Amino acid sequence: MPQTSPLGPESRLYLVDGSAYIFRAYHGMSAAQTLTRKSDGLPVGAISVFCNMLWKLLADAQNEAVEHMGTPTHFAVVFDKSSYTFRNDLYPDYKANRSETPSDLLLQVPYIKEATRAFGLPCLEQEGYEADDIMATHSRLAEERGAETIIVSSDKDLTQLVTPLTVMYDPMKDKLIGEAEVRERYGVEPSQMIELQALMGDTSDNVPGVPGIGPKTAAQLLAEFGTLDALLERTSEIKQNKRRETLETHASDARLSRDLVTLKRDVPVPEHPDEFGLEPFDHSKLVAFLEEMEFNTLTRRVRDKGGLAAPAPKAATAEDTEIKTDAYETITTMAALEAIIAEAVESGVLAVDTETDSLNAMRARLVGVCLSPRPGRAAYVPLLHGGGGLDLAGEAEVTQLKTDDVLDALRPVLTDPSVLKIGQNLKYDLVVLSAHDVEVTPYDDTMLMSYVAECGLGGHGMDELSERHLGHKTIPFSEVAGTGRNKRTFDEVPIKEATAYAAEDADVTLRLHQNLKRRLVQDGLVTVYETIERPLVPVIRDMETAGVKVDRAALSRLSGDFAQRMAQHEEAAYEAAGERFNIGSPKQIGDILFGKMGLPGGKKTKTGAWQTGADLLDELAAQGVTVAAEILTWRQLSKLKSTYTDALVAAIHPDTGRVHTSFSLAQTLTGRLSSSDPNLQNIPIRTEEGRKIRNAFVAEEGNVILAADYSQIELRLLAHIADIPELKRAFKEGTDVHALTASEMFETPIDQVSGDQRRSAKMINFGIIYGISAFGLSNRLGIERERAAEYIKGYFAKFPGIRAYMDETLRGAREKGYVTTLFGRRSHMPNINSKQQNFRAFAERQAINAPIQGTAADVVKRAMIRMPEALRKEGLRAKMLLQVHDELVFECPAEEADRTAEIVRQVMEGAPLPVMQLAVPLLVEANAADNWEAAH
Repeated sequence: MPQTSPLGPESRLYLVDGSAYIFRAYHGMSAAQTLTRKSDGLPVGAISVFCNMLWKLLADAQNEAVEHMGTPTHFAVVFDKSSYTFRNDLYPDYKANRSETPSDLLLQVPYIKEATRAFGLPCLEQEGYEADDIMATHSRLAEERGAETIIVSSDKDLTQLVTPLTVMYDPMKDKLIGEAEVRERYGVEPSQMIELQALMGDTSDNVPGVPGIGPKTAAQLLAEFGTLDALLERTSEIKQNKRRETLETHASDARLSRDLVTLKRDVPVPEHPDEFGLEPFDHSKLVAFLEEMEFNTLTRRVRDKGGLAAPAPKAATAEDTEIKTDAYETITTMAALEAIIAEAVESGVLAVDTETDSLNAMRARLVGVCLSPRPGRAAYVPLLHGGGGLDLAGEAEVTQLKTDDVLDALRPVLTDPSVLKIGQNLKYDLVVLSAHDVEVTPYDDTMLMSYVAECGLGGHGMDELSERHLGHKTIPFSEVAGTGRNKRTFDEVPIKEATAYAAEDADVTLRLHQNLKRRLVQDGLVTVYETIERPLVPVIRDMETAGVKVDRAALSRLSGDFAQRMAQHEEAAYEAAGERFNIGSPKQIGDILFGKMGLPGGKKTKTGAWQTGADLLDELAAQGVTVAAEILTWRQLSKLKSTYTDALVAAIHPDTGRVHTSFSLAQTLTGRLSSSDPNLQNIPIRTEEGRKIRNAFVAEEGNVILAADYSQIELRLLAHIADIPELKRAFKEGTDVHALTASEMFETPIDQVSGDQRRSAKMINFGIIYGISAFGLSNRLGIERERAAEYIKGYFAKFPGIRAYMDETLRGAREKGYVTTLFGRRSHMPNINSKQQNFRAFAERQAINAPIQGTAADVVKRAMIRMPEALRKEGLRAKMLLQVHDELVFECPAEEADRTAEIVRQVMEGAPLPVMQLAVPLLVEANAADNWEAAH
């Protein structure tokens, strides 16, 4: 530990800006973002660079390698404790535009602080204050003793602290920053830096400042008027009209900015810099830490410097990483809960999982919480066991804690920015916890990490991931909850069994995280995960929680109408068949069509029953077989009734009065979201009946439904990706792209293209994205296969770039086994080289489609991530409710509809930026109405 040594005129205090060191260590060297510890895959790049930087600084300082610095007598490293400080109370948007700390860096922060202590240095941080405030306070305390202070940082925010006794040192430029250097660079005295920054603002910290006032203008104004207050009182003396008006308009912003940039020099710090005295360096302590991190080069350097002998080779031993479910703890006291929370704070990571009594997050009760701060250490906190008559008397010493007490204890660690929370399908847990006003941040989701790294290679559920990555078969849910008639909800499971099952979930999730994080880094997929998938989780959580209102009466009327029409078509089918039969029985339908009526085309399944699929019935109906046509119509109405009108009424939540769908984030090959329970993405929109169903999706009184839809986004992306000049020009000029395609294909002037020609071109334009064949096109257009083949041949002849894109995409897929979107998302195609023609053909169609549809999915997700903040900044009260293919659905106050539509369009059309500037513009159509259908 540092020793106490009173500061005096001969003392020299070094204060290192540890938070700046961390980010410089991580972002300054590419190796810092890829290096992992071999034993367990822990990211250690930033830790390594930090240790090397600190070792060099100490060596240079003690050897007086930097001119005029002098040898330190006292030394401390200062860190930010959390992102929320007193400045957020002054201005809630302070630092609001800062991007979230990368998860792999977040994992390393606790180790960096441990490294600081291994160097024998104080590690300072304080809740509610920034590292800059702590350094400002300690530099003042040192100055009061006549001691020198060297602040190791290049941050301009700290230049206000520069005095004859306090200087800054930029280790990257190897340069001291004193009063003269501040005057030379900024044109003002260090004491004026506060007011200079108040005028110019700071975009990185979201300090508003005065628009249009840069550093030079601010320095000129301060040179003329002396102080900010004098300037604002004498604006009438400013000759430039625009500058004078801007200063008068934004005077309050300037004063607020001054409060934000002024560093606190009276932080109630618990220690005095007297306590930071350097003691003889303990090389062995640092070596022990470096060996644990597996930093061989620096370990040798420190060992040599300290004259330590190299350790004798150790016998190879295998670390016991076996998953032992009988070793997990059941937490029944607050002391035990606080102990595991403390372990999480120390380790900097906590796997979290909730156990509930329902798969529907909006209807689920929180039955228990699972926690794991390190592999092998996991616990279960039972809360509501005892349902279904479960007798807890036989459970030794089991006293369930109160839910509110447990959540109150967990809230600080669940929002602690220094502790990374790990979850599997965390969106579900966030919905459950939001009902208890519990937030979780920051976090990683192993399901989404697997989805980014392994999309197309298998499922992303925890059980499957455990077997795939850990070689461990988890306890099946059916083993503890039963199956069939004996199935029980989790609150009915005995606590001992529940602990083994639930705590294993947390332990396995934590272990998976270590594996998958390494995989993301190795494959260069961290950006896709951190900028597209992970930020979407709270957005989807809020959408699911908000739900959408449906008109119960309208649905009931529609359901009754469907029932009446079904009965009519059922009778018509009986009449056409000449007898009554079970119209819902495929077997009886087959017997009627191919047994009794002897119609051609009948095929039997392996069980001997006739096939009666929709395609076959469609073909028979087209041939004029009335009974087939009636059965088809009956089936369509039956599906609409059961899947939508009846199911939607049943899905109305008893408390909210709204329908809450569940969005699956890791279900599709292309990155698209899917919807279930109920599925709101497959409501047919091209039929009158489907449109009637969407009429039942309504807004609350005083509100409207706003639907915003990308226009032909996949075709636009095809034009960009395949670099098709004709299509790019058409989209830029607003030309009817289907008419243009028809004009090119059929060599007809665009103003003379017929309706059939345009329809054919449209079918090919959209079908080509999905690898449509001549057979498929002939079926859709109702033309001969040979003619359809000629259409496709003519299409490729007119747009050779599309053929080239398809060929190049398939070549790359065969070589690499995957395809990528413009934003780097991968879709793996394990059957792309299959010897089975049907498997290979399907994979080829997927490979052609996935880069386009996947890029569209990425664009939509990027828009969704930005949308809540964009609306909030404009003071708009709209809520995003649904995502359906290329469409976003909102509910907003009627009087805000036009402004909301404008902002929504801006965000959606600009979603690719700044990562990518597309060669074609994206176009979004946004309309508002009383119901979803009318908003189109």
